[in-house]
Amino acid sequence: MNAHRGKILRLPPNRVWRTYSGGFMLDRMEGRTAPADGPFPEDWLGSTVRAINPDRDAKEEGLARVIFSGGEAVLADLVAADPEYFLGAAHVKRFGTNPMVLVKYLDSAVRLPFQVHPTVEFSRKHLNAESGKTEAYYILSTRPEVTEPFIYLGFQRPPGRQELRRMIVEQDITAMEQCFDKIPVKPGDVYVVPGGLPHAIGGGVLMVEVMEPTDFVARVEFNVAGRIIPESARFMGRGLDFCLDLFSFEPLPVSAVQARWRCQPRVFAESPGVRREALVDACVTDRFKVFRTVLTGNSPWQAMGFTILLVVDGACTVATPQEEIHLSRFDRILIPHGMTQLHLSPTEPTVLLECLPPENSKVYSDKVPGVPAS
Repeated sequence: MNAHRGKILRLPPNRVWRTYSGGFMLDRMEGRTAPADGPFPEDWLGSTVRAINPDRDAKEEGLARVIFSGGEAVLADLVAADPEYFLGAAHVKRFGTNPMVLVKYLDSAVRLPFQVHPTVEFSRKHLNAESGKTEAYYILSTRPEVTEPFIYLGFQRPPGRQELRRMIVEQDITAMEQCFDKIPVKPGDVYVVPGGLPHAIGGGVLMVEVMEPTDFVARVEFNVAGRIIPESARFMGRGLDFCLDLFSFEPLPVSAVQARWRCQPRVFAESPGVRREALVDACVTDRFKVFRTVLTGNSPWQAMGFTILLVVDGACTVATPQEEIHLSRFDRILIPHGMTQLHLSPTEPTVLLECLPPENSKVYSDKVPGVPAS
């Protein structure tokens, strides 16, 4: 029953169907012989969340598996059976068996459709859920043929509610695009995207997405590079007025977006061989945490609770008293709260991304700083 305890938990690929095309870089990461873009542009890491794809007969899509010496299992099942080992007693007391964080690799071949996610307050009021979908982007790389990679984030020139309704009904994408300015991105950039802010990811961007653990999204652009988004996948099965209620119409100049939602690393621990930086913490959002560790030599390192750990550059070994494995770029493991004996040793300079749940000891607030409540 507890065969997973003390074992290193690998996270194998967990590709998920989406309404846009991409995934060439994910194919390459997986070592496929003929990498290509297609309808599986996301890889959900350590996910206990089911993907909402109403027109697909894939009820378990999105749920991650873990591989460990001597076994393999659905992560959600392991967490439900052994919650305190995975999440810690304080987390379980506050949030139950929900890890409260979802992590993805996302590789877009095309610009994603304009969309918006709910705040947690909106989700509680209208969706019977304790999470909205605030998310963070960590830019890994961009495709060489894309000369100006970008994201859209927030209305720089917000339309009125009725004008936005007209744009959606008529699919006036030219007018919709004129509400935004492109925000250039490059590898290493980190942006938080709060619930309520309209946004889109430009084509050719490979990123890590860290978010609240839901698949809630309202898509207001229906034709994505020739692929028509079915009606069931547009407004979460609701109507257009419901969708419009999700939006923040606050005007946000690019300078304000960069000042408020672009995250600057803050060093919180440093010793010979290791530097740890907070990228996303309670100063920006209380929905989840993202840390970055740079390893240049052997030095004490300890996980800070339930962690989805990604190697974003370099390579290292991970060892417990019982076993040792090698991790290369883009590999990932899950570290349970109860795993206390874990040693990381870089074989070359290595950059790690640590994705964690929110602080269980702090108030899980109803409002994202800077975004009006829905």
